[in-house]
Amino acid sequence: MPHQPAPPQIVLPPITDPTVHATLDRLAHRYVRAGGLGMDILAYVGGSAETLLARLPGPVRDRLDDTVRAALHGALAAAGTVAPPRGGFADGVNRAVVSAIGAAGGAVGIAGAMAELPVTITVLLRTILGIAAEHGLDPADPATRAEALRVFASAGPMADDDGTDLGLLAARLTVTGHSLQALIARIAPRLAAVIGQKLAAQSAPVLGAVAGASINYSFTRYYQQMARVHFGLLRLADETGLPREVLIEALQSRIRALEARKRARRA
Repeated sequence: MPHQPAPPQIVLPPITDPTVHATLDRLAHRYVRAGGLGMDILAYVGGSAETLLARLPGPVRDRLDDTVRAALHGALAAAGTVAPPRGGFADGVNRAVVSAIGAAGGAVGIAGAMAELPVTITVLLRTILGIAAEHGLDPADPATRAEALRVFASAGPMADDDGTDLGLLAARLTVTGHSLQALIARIAPRLAAVIGQKLAAQSAPVLGAVAGASINYSFTRYYQQMARVHFGLLRLADETGLPREVLIEALQSRIRALEARKRARRA
């Protein structure tokens, strides 16, 4: 078999603009701080993410992927009929709305939590699209909606993360109906794992409605922060002309350094 030459290495250009470094620093701190409240709630409930997932009834675990995929399809369709909110005050409004939904679901237990799931995902997607609008993108554009879906690929507020999920940002695609379906299929299993943790924590005995409201608040805050990192990075690439891959690599490096410091403080 003939020797195959190694693929040429891609040499990414250095970032020399200090304002770009300052923006990346702000985005990295936002990324690392985003999941703090969720981790506190998880610690309060008691147990790791894996332990929480194990608490879910078997039938719920079995149909979670399909439920989340259907919820994402429904949320994407609903996003086309209602203008997403823009900026500032909308953040607090959406956290309050999703918290109220979580309280209602948590009061009824796992059945209520499953029933509120599609509504929660729809409100979250509308919130993310509102943040896209803040960054100068058109929420009605299918490409913007694809980017909003990608925000759900982040690890989730109940997981420690080193920024590796930002790799999904580098995958460019021509946005068609088929590619959006493929994107949902790719994202749904990740989101289902995160949602499973949420459902299990939300249905924990005693906590009930309070847990439902608190966890939904945490999820909304988390995805708002992830959306600002995501769209902030896209806008930075557009404004500077730097390749997205260069900015992602630089941001990941900063996130890993911040996570390492956080782990050292905990130790």
